[in-house]
Amino acid sequence: MAIDTTTKTSPATATPPGVPRLSTRDKLVLFVLCAAQFMVALDFSVLNVALPDLGRDLGMSQSALQWAVTAFALPSGGFLLLFGRVGDLFGRRGLFLAGLALFGAASLLSTLAWDPASFLAGRALQGIGAAAIVPTGMSLLTTTFPEGPARDRALGISGTLLSLGFTIGMVAGGTLTDAFGWRSTMALLTVFALIVLPSAPGLLPKSLPHGPHGVTGAPAPERPRLDVPGAVTVTTGLLSLIYALSTAADHGFGRADVITALIAGAVLMTAFAIVESRSAAPLVSLPMLRRRTVAWGNLGGLVTFSMMSTIVFVLTLYLQEILHLSAFETGLVFGVQGLLSVVAGTLAPKVIGRLGARRTLVCSLTGQGALIATLLLLDTHGWSAWLATAAVALASMCHLGAIISYGLTVTSGVPDEEQGLATGLVTSTQQVGITIGIPLLGVLATTSGDLLSGVHTVVALDAAIVLAAAALIGLGLRRGQSRV
Repeated sequence: MAIDTTTKTSPATATPPGVPRLSTRDKLVLFVLCAAQFMVALDFSVLNVALPDLGRDLGMSQSALQWAVTAFALPSGGFLLLFGRVGDLFGRRGLFLAGLALFGAASLLSTLAWDPASFLAGRALQGIGAAAIVPTGMSLLTTTFPEGPARDRALGISGTLLSLGFTIGMVAGGTLTDAFGWRSTMALLTVFALIVLPSAPGLLPKSLPHGPHGVTGAPAPERPRLDVPGAVTVTTGLLSLIYALSTAADHGFGRADVITALIAGAVLMTAFAIVESRSAAPLVSLPMLRRRTVAWGNLGGLVTFSMMSTIVFVLTLYLQEILHLSAFETGLVFGVQGLLSVVAGTLAPKVIGRLGARRTLVCSLTGQGALIATLLLLDTHGWSAWLATAAVALASMCHLGAIISYGLTVTSGVPDEEQGLATGLVTSTQQVGITIGIPLLGVLATTSGDLLSGVHTVVALDAAIVLAAAALIGLGLRRGQSRV
């Protein structure tokens, strides 16, 4: 698919010249795909503030509550690459619909849970459903909308809803829990699934293995093969690493199970690389990983997600423990972040049209790092709440620009039959980034003797990492030949 990526678009033009406006059906397809992504993003945060209420109701100890999050994070991150490739080989539409159905049923099980085991089973099944929805949904989006301004706009909307879903989850979780109890947070996800699932089959095109857009090409002459050894090693490796990092966030890196899981994850990911280098039909194409846009783009995604999730975590502690804001007032701070994310989602495709995805990624990371650095001025006075609100909201606008541009950077120029693999890498980077940020940096805020000093340490390291990554990615992508 030869695409000219050098054309610039006017920021004042909603639909660039030569690009057909989205049809009503295209808009409905985009709505279904984005609603599903929003639902999954909501699940990452909606339960967080409800955990104490959940523990009291189901009789879960404080130490066991981390499994309410980990039970979802493990399968949702561990199975992403596998399901992305399965969708490529055997049809994305069917796997997307199956993931939606499983997610909805699992959310209902979590809503009605009668003991810890039934609740955690529901959360784990939610994670498996999310792992099927995210890469196939992204693949359906990138193959439905051709590379260029149309895809830029679609990914801009998707990225906005992804960021907005995480933010709204934090605000809605507290509101629903106070009004109706923790079960209402899981019921909300059930309702979302019931809205999206009935409309999806009639709108999404039937997908055939290896056909362009999943619909117009003929099936491959031989039945496609799945790289089973690669699937086993990468899935178990990701599961081990995500378990280790999730557990370390609550208990530190000194526990035997954390150390064992880290070692196992490293060994399995090394084995995965060896398997892929020798496989006739690899799960991950090593030549693809050697593409500068894929390697540097995913590094940008890893940094922007991990460092922003860390800042949200430490600011939540700072606002409530140092400035003594209520949970509702803290939610309003992040609500401003969500509103500006909507604005960023509108502006980002236009900026990308002028600068290209590569330059937008570098500029967005630079802005994110610089704005995070202003949080070093936080102290114990009330005016700091206004600084925190403004800085995190503007940094989130840059963060959203980085989300959209890194996705475009990674997927641009990738053949349709490999879009599931590319978007699987994008979404795996997203999940791993969200998972590792708090264990690697966030715990410094809680383990230092003085919380404010700990917050300043985390902010300084966070900003330095983002700015260093922006410089490295700029240098790495500058050597690439195409402007994406």
